[in-house]
Amino acid sequence: MTSLDATDARLLMLLSENPRSTGVELAQRLGLARNTVQARLARWESAGVLGSFDRRVDPRALGYPLSAYVATIVDQHRLDSVVAELAELPEVTEVCGMTGATDLTVKVVARDADDLYRIAGRILRIPGVERTNMGLVMRELVGPRTTPLLARLAQEQRGS
Repeated sequence: MTSLDATDARLLMLLSENPRSTGVELAQRLGLARNTVQARLARWESAGVLGSFDRRVDPRALGYPLSAYVATIVDQHRLDSVVAELAELPEVTEVCGMTGATDLTVKVVARDADDLYRIAGRILRIPGVERTNMGLVMRELVGPRTTPLLARLAQEQRGS
């Protein structure tokens, strides 16, 4: 992963405001050469700085209004195969390896309570899953974001 500087942060904040901005627009707003902007965008693409487009699609718009986090205890010898099977479930939107009492935190989406019950049962049937504990998301209060971090980086390096 590449390290970002204050100019990168300002450029990413502009893209966050308007993801469809052209390289020319971004260059003009930041007072940079178009080639500089294009080179930075290309570098981010190749380094994996920018996430995939599907992260921006809200599952609710696809008919999945419910989401839940499933704390999952796994037989450590089967961890890789459990993760592989979880990745095959379309309703699984994220899997994180954890420290502490829980091995994995699995974010799932569902159409309704019955669908969520079906998904929970499917996770429990994966060989190597020992136990689960589910927490239903009632409301997302602070969504995934990086803009405050970008603003801090842009400000810190300006003050240096």
